[in-house]
Amino acid sequence: MNKDILLCGVGGQGIVLVSKLLAASAMAAGETVHSAETIGMAQRGGSVTSHIRIGESYSPLIPSGCASLMLAFEPAEAVRNLPLLHKDGTVIVSSAAVMPVTASLTGGSYQAEPMLDFLRARVKKVITADPESLCASLGSVKYFNVVMLGVALAAGEIGLPKDIVRQSVENRVPEKFREVNKKALMIGEEYYKNIAGK
Repeated sequence: MNKDILLCGVGGQGIVLVSKLLAASAMAAGETVHSAETIGMAQRGGSVTSHIRIGESYSPLIPSGCASLMLAFEPAEAVRNLPLLHKDGTVIVSSAAVMPVTASLTGGSYQAEPMLDFLRARVKKVITADPESLCASLGSVKYFNVVMLGVALAAGEIGLPKDIVRQSVENRVPEKFREVNKKALMIGEEYYKNIAGK
């Protein structure tokens, strides 16, 4: 199996955790996996990207036009990283924009919808997910990263057995957060099955 998955967003969205869960799942499935993170001022809301390459590859970084899946936790970061997506690739993207400090200081407009429209005009399959509504029962949007993983899992975009990914969440998340993350994964799966996938 060869699968290139790009995760992108801003610091504090839990991208590195999802990256580790995907890598652990791939290894548990007996696949070779390479990963690399690019973190720019992550603690201050800077850009974060994570490359996951499942199968044989010569570099941990995904070449332009090769990612079959982009998990984008912020719509502007999805637009920024679009050149890495394969022409038939899928984007699963948050419908909520995270305003950068520069935009908030200048009072500029920063809306998600124009960015989402840009993606829809250029990508065959775009799945949007709203952090606030999907995380309402979890008590915090900080679990949205695992919700997004659940959406990708239910959509069949990861290419790994569902039970292995679920087991990685069970094994890799600290015990005190385990149950809420298992619920987050389930919420993402149900969202795709009942709403986004129809």
